[in-house]
Amino acid sequence: MIHCPNCRHQEPDGAIFCSECGMQLVRLDGQDTQSIRPEPDDFGTAPISSQVVDMANVWISLHLLDNGQILSISDRSEFTLGRISENQPIMPDIDLTPYQAFDHGVSRLHAVIRRTNGSVSVMDLGSSNGTYLNGARLAANAEAPLNHGDILALGKLKAQVILNI
Repeated sequence: MIHCPNCRHQEPDGAIFCSECGMQLVRLDGQDTQSIRPEPDDFGTAPISSQVVDMANVWISLHLLDNGQILSISDRSEFTLGRISENQPIMPDIDLTPYQAFDHGVSRLHAVIRRTNGSVSVMDLGSSNGTYLNGARLAANAEAPLNHGDILALGKLKAQVILNI
C-alpha cells in the first residue's frame, strides 16, 4: 500500500494519484538518467525498470510550471479540469485543488481536454477567469486545437502540454 504524502489516505501499489485529494503519488526524481544506445532497428528508449507509470497508456501530461509537478493522464479520451469545493456536488475529473487552484483562479469546472481521431483539443467551460492557450484567451464553449509544447493557463495556473499520441 502507498500512503498519500498529503492526506495520508491509503492507495494500492501502482496508484499514480490519491483518490481522496488528487495528489501525485509517483515521484520520478532521484532516478538515474537512462543511458541511450541507438540500435539500427530501435530509435526509441526502453522504459526505466523502476518506473511505476505505464507510459504506453499516458497520452497527455501537464507539466505545472509553478512547481514542476507533472500530471500524467490516461485511460480516458476526455476529462474535465477544475477544483473541488466543499459542499458542492461539482467534481472535475482532474482536481487541481492540491496545486493552489483556488488562489490561481481555477473554476470548479474550468476546461475540458479531448482526444479524437489522433488530435487533441481544449475547451473553456465558461470559467470565471478564462482559459488561455499560448497567451491567447479562448472563447467559452469553443474547441481549440492543442499541440505538444503548448502553454495552457487555467486562470493563472500555467501548464505545458506534453502529448504522447
